Amino acid sequence: MKKINFIASLLLAVCVTAYSQVNSDDFGRIVINTYLSEKLNVPTEARQLLETKLNQITSNYGMGGSNFNPRFIITANVNVNSKKTLAGPPQMVSQKVDITLFIGDAITNTVFSNTTLALTGVGSNENTAFIDAFNTMNTKNKAIETFVTEGKNKIITFYNSQCDFTIADANTLAKQQKFDEAIYKLSLVPEVCQVCYSKSLEKTAEIYQLKIDAEGELKLQQAKAAWMSSKDENGAKNAFELLATINPKAKCQAKANELYKTIETILNVEEKKQWDLAMKIYQDDLNIKKSAIKAYKDIAVEYARNQPKTIYNTTILW
Repeated sequence: MKKINFIASLLLAVCVTAYSQVNSDDFGRIVINTYLSEKLNVPTEARQLLETKLNQITSNYGMGGSNFNPRFIITANVNVNSKKTLAGPPQMVSQKVDITLFIGDAITNTVFSNTTLALTGVGSNENTAFIDAFNTMNTKNKAIETFVTEGKNKIITFYNSQCDFTIADANTLAKQQKFDEAIYKLSLVPEVCQVCYSKSLEKTAEIYQLKIDAEGELKLQQAKAAWMSSKDENGAKNAFELLATINPKAKCQAKANELYKTIETILNVEEKKQWDLAMKIYQDDLNIKKSAIKAYKDIAVEYARNQPKTIYNTTILW
């Protein structure tokens, strides 16, 4: 029970985080974030080594890397079972420690898997004794493999069981015109959850279309206003700059084309080339699909990067 209470406090603390290193390659895979509580009673240097070991574990199984989704974590509890001083010279410290590793969900307050490793370390002081013990941790042994596999399978089960709720949540956000947040949440579903991933990708395409339609209509109205306020070279340029930001797959593209034809004779050669190139790219279905999937990920990445540090506030009752 003592260990469970300890991990509970860790899960509560990890809910305060920052989205720093995020890139589009992180979406579509399971990511488990390394976290060690500030209250972990381990000297700084040894703590850094333990954090490195946890990073190695997630990296070994392709689940390390980014903080784009702080939901799932790997963390550790360290208990010293025995400690004794060995006569010198030089005098040494010997420690037997149990390291209990956890993979858990920081939002539902659930531990998915855990395993305990019994290690022994000897050093000139407590810090070096911890370091010696942590250095003996084999991050690829069978116990850790089983531990990580169980955690990964529980995460997959979570996504599959929550798929309908994820899509419903995305629909609600889309109705509120929170398109980026909806796309971000859908993008968190890993590809390994094949059925849910396919459903999420299909829903993402729908919401992305709603997003570009809404944004396109707004830009079109702004472009019309710019042209009506100044029907000259300056007005044409301002209108074109707005029209050029409308996604060619937006519902209003036909109307955007009409306005473009109105101002076309006033635009310079480079502006015309820019417009023609954009139209040509979007005539290619393959380019459309590639561009759309990249756009989904770019939106998700940008949304993650712009989130405030305090993401969740939950009470752990374990």
